[in-house]
Amino acid sequence: MPAKKNPLSPVKRAVAKKKVTRKKATVAKFPYLKVALWAFVLAVLCSPFYYGYVLKTAVTTWRWITDIGGNPNYRTYTSFQIKIPAQYKIHGIDVSYAQGKINWDKVSAMEEDSVRISFAFIKATEGLLTVDPYFKRNWREAPKAGITCGAYHYFRPKKDGLWQARFFLQNVEIEKGDLPPVADVETLDKLPPQVMRKELAKFLKHVEQKTKVRPIIYTGISFYNDYLKGYFDGYTLWVAHYNRDKLNLSEDTPWQFWQHSETAHINGVNHVVDFDAFKGDSLTFRSLLVP
Repeated sequence: MPAKKNPLSPVKRAVAKKKVTRKKATVAKFPYLKVALWAFVLAVLCSPFYYGYVLKTAVTTWRWITDIGGNPNYRTYTSFQIKIPAQYKIHGIDVSYAQGKINWDKVSAMEEDSVRISFAFIKATEGLLTVDPYFKRNWREAPKAGITCGAYHYFRPKKDGLWQARFFLQNVEIEKGDLPPVADVETLDKLPPQVMRKELAKFLKHVEQKTKVRPIIYTGISFYNDYLKGYFDGYTLWVAHYNRDKLNLSEDTPWQFWQHSETAHINGVNHVVDFDAFKGDSLTFRSLLVP
């Protein structure tokens, strides 16, 4: 018979051997390697390369996905990073001091699927005292790059319309081949609508008398419907209405330019830009220019 086990005798347990983890020779030899690797990763994440290429690729891919099943005539153009209505063939931008110093040669050279910048509206003045600090440079350099230009005045209803027109014309020399001058009206300045319309009419009349060209009126779609519709129907309209596949105005509205995006990315410009489309063909566009 086998001997009985003594229940009180200690049980010998196998002592688990401690697993010795050896540090990698490389890390041991170079203690600052890990810190350097993390510094490199942070540098990449904070670098223009990351934001300029990695994030751009991610955003573009996402836009491609969201375009699936959408309107094929209103799709994302990768280079410009916006959706562009395909039924228009003449495209442009509008700029001011907000875009900083612009490389107009790069702007002119940019193209994707026959979409390129053909025209630019450039801010010249505002109210009675403000001249856009980049106007002279933009007005000089953009035509050299082959871009047709027009100058615009940011209209302030609380200022006299006639004096605003004189101030605008003191700073802008309109020449043959330019787009007509523009009155940018998008605020009431806390005045009644009829006061705004009275001063705007004075501005438009004086500019037309002096230049022999009927100005264009720029405004937002809501401002037009609320305050301008039916009062200035003899003037060509440039209307802001963003992120839509069509401009929601009646067929008899005399619009020719549509500012359909405010977030376009343009080569040569270090800030997002308003993107515009012209309603009509090249013959219609040329007929609109200053003779």
